[in-house]
Amino acid sequence: MRLAVVSPFLDRQHGTEHCLIEQLERFINTYHWTVELYSQRVGWIDDLNCCEDQAKMPRDFLRWHKVSEIPGPHLVKYLWWLFANQLRRWQDRQLNRVCPDLVYSPGINCFDADVIVVHVVFHALYERVRAQLTLHGIPLRNWPRVIHRKLYYRLAMLLERKIYQDPRVRLIAVSSLVARRLKTIFGRSDVVVIPNGVDTTRFNPEVCQARRHESREFFHFREQEFVILLIGNDWKNKGLEVLLQALAMLKHLPVYGLIVGSDDAYAYRNVIEQFGLQQRIRFEEPSRDVMRFYAAADLYAGPSLEDAFNLPIVEAMACGLPVIASIHAGASENIQDGESGFLLHDPGDPSELAQLVSRLVGDLTLRTHVGAAAGRSVKQYCDWDSNVSKTLDSLETTLRDRTSCA
Repeated sequence: MRLAVVSPFLDRQHGTEHCLIEQLERFINTYHWTVELYSQRVGWIDDLNCCEDQAKMPRDFLRWHKVSEIPGPHLVKYLWWLFANQLRRWQDRQLNRVCPDLVYSPGINCFDADVIVVHVVFHALYERVRAQLTLHGIPLRNWPRVIHRKLYYRLAMLLERKIYQDPRVRLIAVSSLVARRLKTIFGRSDVVVIPNGVDTTRFNPEVCQARRHESREFFHFREQEFVILLIGNDWKNKGLEVLLQALAMLKHLPVYGLIVGSDDAYAYRNVIEQFGLQQRIRFEEPSRDVMRFYAAADLYAGPSLEDAFNLPIVEAMACGLPVIASIHAGASENIQDGESGFLLHDPGDPSELAQLVSRLVGDLTLRTHVGAAAGRSVKQYCDWDSNVSKTLDSLETTLRDRTSCA
């Protein structure tokens, strides 16, 4: 099969893009598909055996068609991306006879995708965050950020209504939570659920424990300090503010926060100063060596307001870390509350999170038991071979349907 994949960037630092890389590696190396990648940026390109050589294309090959990008706010860059990748693919069809069998997209990246993997439903996300998108009571300097965010959500919802309601587009949900959202909001009862996977040869308790000492030294955490980890972008949706409020309630305990992502840490400066957490919070940029973060942590907290899956929750579980996950995160579906992790029923309530953290800080036996159960459960339901096999079936079924209707 010749598959066109449309994604604005590709790297292992972001959950959605990391999942796509895992799939593409197997499509190419195991199933010998030809993949035409339309993207603006590709990180660690050697890992994908990818190049821009237009002259030759062996069977087990991924060819990158670089799409132009422009500077500016995220909304402007996204609009340009929609136009530019559509134009680039049209040019390749007309001039270079690049005619893929299917177009595959993680999220809404084009108007002609045959199969879309849904990692977020903006209609549901907007309902969770709309109260935070008011201009009332916020400093004037923050107005542009709020207005921009609101306009971006409005555009995303407009595109969802246009594309997700089209029965010709096959939708794959990364969790049952997302599938329910798609059925309720768009009437799509034909959605296939394919959870993301985890490479347990890379993420496991043995590797995590072996790296604990050097990782904590790297981040200057002492052994008696209890470190809570949060990884991801869009920190508002990931529940960072609730985590900060919970930490403020636990100032009598040696609890510290390690926050990893490429969001704007400066936006939380006032909150951190207000709660007196300047010495308790450490912000870090994403790294390819993500194991360093898990090895340094005692607990993973995912108090997301709305999260289709949240891969770091499952990676942390695979590493044998106890996790606290919002029930609004798709990954929480596979957690047995109190056994393989803890469920946060109201991610907007910092006191609920603080109570769970306090309980875990004081009980090493409980942390050990829950972490071990988490590691075992991940091996049972989250593996990439299963993810890729099910995705391949969906793609091939879509192609057969297209061929039979032609």
